[in-house]
Amino acid sequence: MKYCSQCGGAVEVRIPEDDNRPRHVCTQCNTIFYSNPRIVAGTIPVYDGKILLCKRAIEPRYGYWTLPGGFMENHESTEEAALRETWEEAAAKVTLGPLYSMASVIHISQVHLFFKAELPEPVFASGPESLEVRLFEPAEIPWDELAFATVSETLRRYLQDPSPASPQLFDIRTNQG
Repeated sequence: MKYCSQCGGAVEVRIPEDDNRPRHVCTQCNTIFYSNPRIVAGTIPVYDGKILLCKRAIEPRYGYWTLPGGFMENHESTEEAALRETWEEAAAKVTLGPLYSMASVIHISQVHLFFKAELPEPVFASGPESLEVRLFEPAEIPWDELAFATVSETLRRYLQDPSPASPQLFDIRTNQG
């Protein structure tokens, strides 16, 4: 960021008064521009004990499998985002259940939320962001071909305990795994 969207003045990175982190601050009008984490919302769609996964048709991780999910848009709830992303990526209409997992992805400043979801019938298709969409028996999950550590960890936890007393919380601190 070089210029202020409020007044057009130059922007510098510094710690504002009464703050403790470097921020982009306008040198003329002192507007502070905060850079906050982005939210990714998705589902764990299940039909008859099988889990619906999508093979990515976009980067990052083109050709790898993932749970349906993506960035939350302004003016929608996390639940609405999860339902929209499931429709966009898998053409699947699911019945949304409770929040299953919340992962802080520290190295890229994201928070990933996955909701349990029931796929009432095995009706789904590839969307523009998916090469393939498929139901997997738990023993068939392509663990070495999963796109993201948050997806791997969420699936591992889900298969160990599909109905925990509270949401599963965890951190991912590097891009490994």
